[in-house]
Amino acid sequence: MVCQDSAGRRAPSSYLPLYLVTDTALCSPRSVPDVVALAVGGGATCVQVRDKAAGGRALVELLVAVADAVDGRVPVLVDDRVDVYLAARARGARVDGVHVGQSDLPADLVRQIVGPHAVVGLSAATPEEFRRAAALPPGTVDYLGVGAVYATSTKPDHPVPLGLEGFAALLASAPLPSVAIGGLSAVDAAELRRAGAAGMAVVSAVCAAADPAAAARDLIGAWNA
Repeated sequence: MVCQDSAGRRAPSSYLPLYLVTDTALCSPRSVPDVVALAVGGGATCVQVRDKAAGGRALVELLVAVADAVDGRVPVLVDDRVDVYLAARARGARVDGVHVGQSDLPADLVRQIVGPHAVVGLSAATPEEFRRAAALPPGTVDYLGVGAVYATSTKPDHPVPLGLEGFAALLASAPLPSVAIGGLSAVDAAELRRAGAAGMAVVSAVCAAADPAAAARDLIGAWNA
């Protein structure tokens, strides 16, 4: 369930520290729900289900299965697909929101569709994208996903890598809590926190790990150190 502050508003800082983005191929031969369950047990604080190759029906089934595996312990989001979010909710799944990119549905329209209580995240990687995010009505977006910090094969179409210095410079004008993403590992945690990140998003560091639970423990331990 999504944490809220004393005024009943969504409180992103509570669920962003270790943000797991799934990759079906990297999880194989294990299932995505199995890897997610292990990672959440190890300390992952949020899960975004992402599978660009999956059709709508398959993605709904995957999202529902992940939500069942998580069982409300942390928020579960879906990448890009507002329709899949709505379908999973119609199935009764405990799915908490959607993360959208710059080329997906506009964030203000997403908010209108999903309602006031869902989590909405938005990718941003340039000062202009930060300015546009800041200009949105309050409550439209809950957090920004910022990167890629480093080049990563899990998202070949990522923007030019920022590097840690570029990430820190960009975050100086961040209008919302921001999660770093792109080729990150535990060794980056301290620098990201110093730069002002609210969390770090990882893919291969957990999905490709021999022991996803141990990998998640190492990552959240480094973040909290």
